[in-house]
Amino acid sequence: MHVGMSAIFQNPGHTRPDRDIYKDDIALADLAEPLGFESIWAVEHHFTDYTMCPDPLQFLSFMAGRTKTAQLGTMVVVLPWRDPLRTAEQISMLDNISDGRLILGLGRGAGRVEFDGFRLDMAESRSRFVEAAQMVLTGLESGHVEFQGEHYQQPRVAIRPEPFKSFRGRTYAAAVSPESSRIMAELGIGLLVIPQKPWEHVAREFADYKAIYQEVNDEPAPKPIIAAWTVVDEDEQKAYDRARRYIGGYWQTVLDHYEFHKDHLKGQKGYEYYGKFAEHLQQDADGAIQFFMDLQVYGTPEQCVQKITKIADRMGSDQFTGIFSMAGMPHDEARANMELFAAKVMPALKALPPAEQRVPAAVAAE
Repeated sequence: MHVGMSAIFQNPGHTRPDRDIYKDDIALADLAEPLGFESIWAVEHHFTDYTMCPDPLQFLSFMAGRTKTAQLGTMVVVLPWRDPLRTAEQISMLDNISDGRLILGLGRGAGRVEFDGFRLDMAESRSRFVEAAQMVLTGLESGHVEFQGEHYQQPRVAIRPEPFKSFRGRTYAAAVSPESSRIMAELGIGLLVIPQKPWEHVAREFADYKAIYQEVNDEPAPKPIIAAWTVVDEDEQKAYDRARRYIGGYWQTVLDHYEFHKDHLKGQKGYEYYGKFAEHLQQDADGAIQFFMDLQVYGTPEQCVQKITKIADRMGSDQFTGIFSMAGMPHDEARANMELFAAKVMPALKALPPAEQRVPAAVAAE
């Protein structure tokens, strides 16, 4: 199994200078290669304490110069907030300077504060994402961008530096809705799973997507990539307590950033699932914390290995990305969390056989 780590640059409550948060999370990213992590990931968010990385491609370009072999993953580039042509150029530039180490994750965003800040209508996010994905990915394969759609009209221009190898097989979407599954399959986009809903729901949706992908491409869909907020401790009770504090604390930052305590998602076109989710958690806030925690990875090293393996087997995945610092976790504690994972969890994951050998075909097809 391929094992990566992600930096998310949280500063809940703005209790510290943002610059200090960057120093600490860059220090964790610098540990990735020495500890044996095979990829470094970055997210995209704007305007709040939730995640202070407005440009994951810029951060990963910085990390490209500080690493030799680690792959560089976006979790995710949010296409509706960006100019697709400039995004295609940035992607190609990073892939060139890193010698092809980029793993491209794409998403459409769900934060009202971000859509409002960029003067965009959330109701258009799905159609904007689909058009921008078509524009960017087709351009990266052909070496030029040309598009005529509802939202984007682009005369033909070349991408320079020119892309030098295909992005098919290393491009993922953070969610693949039934409405966009066929288009995503045609573009060769895989699935990047960032836990938000029950795993059995994710598995059913992925099974539907795999069927469409096989039909469109006459080949299996790429194996999905799994990510999770991760807390590991040699003591089971301490692991739970720390998970409740930090993964639970991260959940509070989700509530604040996405405004799930408000009703704006009810009836919002394209965000029906989020609207129902917000209504549920308003009724049982404490239960929602436990629900979110249990989607993630926490426990002793042995328990973490078991949970990651169970998730990976259910999804037929050979790639896991952990987030080890969140919700104001002190840097020394975050470093110890990451180091213990690397020492006691990662070797067992790397020793696993490929998914097709671990998981019977009948189970993988569910």
